[in-house]
This record gives sequence, structure tokens and C-alpha cells, in this order.
Amino acid sequence: MIAIVEQPTLWQRVRPVLAVFDAPLAGGLLLLSAIGMTIMYSAGFDHGTRFVDHGRNMALGFVVMFLMAQLPPQKLMRLAVPLYTLGIALLVATAMFGITKKGATRWLNIGVVIQPSEIMKLAMPLMLAWWFQKREGQLRVPDFAIAGALLLLPVGLVAKQPDLGTAILILSAGLYVIFFAGLSWKLILPVLGAAAIGLVALVASADTICEPDKVWPLLREYQKHRVCTLLDPTTDPLGKGFHIIQGMIAIGSGGVGGKGFMNGTQTHLEFIPERTTDFIFAAYAEEFGLAGAAVLVCAFIFVILRGLVIAAQAPTVFTRLLAGALSLSFFTYAFVNMGMVSGILPVVGIPLPFVSYGGTAMVTLGLALGMLMSISRSRGLMQR
Repeated sequence: MIAIVEQPTLWQRVRPVLAVFDAPLAGGLLLLSAIGMTIMYSAGFDHGTRFVDHGRNMALGFVVMFLMAQLPPQKLMRLAVPLYTLGIALLVATAMFGITKKGATRWLNIGVVIQPSEIMKLAMPLMLAWWFQKREGQLRVPDFAIAGALLLLPVGLVAKQPDLGTAILILSAGLYVIFFAGLSWKLILPVLGAAAIGLVALVASADTICEPDKVWPLLREYQKHRVCTLLDPTTDPLGKGFHIIQGMIAIGSGGVGGKGFMNGTQTHLEFIPERTTDFIFAAYAEEFGLAGAAVLVCAFIFVILRGLVIAAQAPTVFTRLLAGALSLSFFTYAFVNMGMVSGILPVVGIPLPFVSYGGTAMVTLGLALGMLMSISRSRGLMQR
């Protein structure tokens, strides 16, 4: 008797490999990647190998995401405390022995030059999710106080470097975990009320507090200058205000339908500063207009909502808190970047995910999204 062995089809071979990806989330990310590559070709056309390098960074981000998705949430949980401890130790070492560039001490030489604050973008939500998992069923106000201390320590170290953009990302990631853990609205609303009052007071008294001889506590002079320039960019049109003014001109000149691919005058005449990194949204809005910007915003909303769905269906407290924080961290990236380019937020140097050029940011985002994929996969395995 002759045995006939059927060879598996290509799809049968590939399917187990692709099973680690959450299909809707992967689809949203591919759309963002396509938009990113398209505008990078235009904005970086005369910028050396920026387009090719962006494609390489994006491929690296997807590889990192795929590898991270292989780790089950149980292993991610075991990484929380060691990664947080390592991050704090490296931040302290940076404060003592770090490399200073342009007035900021953000880098540390350990044989290779690294930026330890990047570690805390992931270590922070991991650590707080681990903490609340351990306190499940017995949460008290002191537990939230300890979580706040765990959060403020790295935020303070990063802000002191100074690196306000990264500090905002770490702070927001931690606050999202604390919020999802069940922090009472009685504690949240007074803070939001005080922030709103402070914002109104800041705008109302801008002329007085922005005088050159006024010193702002806790902020450096250049940080004060950024805020004051945001309130009135025309006070420094050729300095810090130049970024904001040119970004708003580019976005406004795009109109509804945009000037067309490769036809952005503000972009190609180099009026937009950092047009392939922090201000790439201005280049995109100029060439694709309000319609293109709406597509980009909808793509971000889809990815964020899919992440929140994964969080809502996650099987444990740790995975729910981690997935929720990572999803809203993606929102923070997009909102702050678009806000600063549009002139409604200070310029703090936060990239637009999968659109802005950058290798380190792409790897960090890949790791975060890989964790989301891992949580989604674990939910699927438990339902079988």
C-alpha cells in the first residue's frame, strides 16, 4: 500500500505565524504605516536617505512587535519589577554621569550610548499594572498613594534632565493605569478643576507673567519661553515662534483637499522646521488637506479603540490595566504631536506614531503594540 502525504499549503504554513497578530489592530497599523511612508517620501525627498531609513525603522518596529507578541502576559508581569528597577537605576546614573548635549543630560554611555528615559515609557505602566494586580480585591487609598510615588520618582528624574516630552509620556502612561485601577472621581475632579482654573489664569495673565524679568518656579527659562511663545507666537516670529507660525500656515494653506502629493510649498521650500520628525503632520496636512487629516485621525482613533476593546476583554487585572494604558499612551503621542503642530500645545518634541521619522521611538512603539498583541492573543487562547 502506498501512503499519500499531502503537503501543507503556503497559507497553512503562514497562518500559525500570523496568528500572533490581532487582525483589526494590525490593519489599522498598516494604514498608518502606508500614510507615514507616503508623506515621508514627499517630506524627505531631498533629505538624503530619510525615506529608505524610515522604511527600515518601520520594518524593525514590526519585527520587534512580532517578537514581543510571542511573550505571554505572565512573562510580561515578571518583567515589571526588574525593568522598573533597572530604569530607575539608569536614570539616577544619568543624573550623575550622563552625557550633556544642548543643555540636556539625557544620555548614558554604558559601552553604547543609550537614553534611559525610553525604558520608563514601558516600565511605568508595567510596574503600576503589576502593583494593582498584587493589590486586587484589597485596594485602599494608601495603595494609590504608593502608586503615585512610584510614578512621580521617574517623572521627576526625567523632567530634571530636562526632557518634558518624555516626562509627559511617562506621567500620562502611569496616570492611565491609576485611573483604570479605580481612582475615585472625588479625587480626580478637584485636580481637573484646578488645572482648568490654572489654564484660564495663565491665558488671562499672559502679558504679565511672560515679561522677561519674571521667573517661573520649577521651569527652566527655555520652557517658560515655549509656553509664552505658544500664547503669542508673534512675540518671537523668527525664534521659537517660527515653528508654530509655519506649522499653522502649512496646515491652513492645505484647505479641504490639500495642494497635492509632492506639491507642498511650505514643505519643499523648507519653511516647515523638522518636517520629517516633529512637524511632519504640518507637511501632511498641507499636501492632503482637511480630508487627509481626517483619514489620519480616524486611523489613530481606530487603533486606540481597538486597543481599548482588547483591554476590556483582557482576562486579568494586570492585562486590562496594561492594555488600557498602552492604548491611551498611543492617544497621548498623537494628540500632543498634532496639538503642538497646530499651535494649541507647547512644542515638546513628541513624534507622531508611525509617521514621524525616528528609530528609537519606532522600537518603543513596536514593543508597546507587541504587548497589546500578546494580551489579545492570550484572550483568544483562554476562549478556546
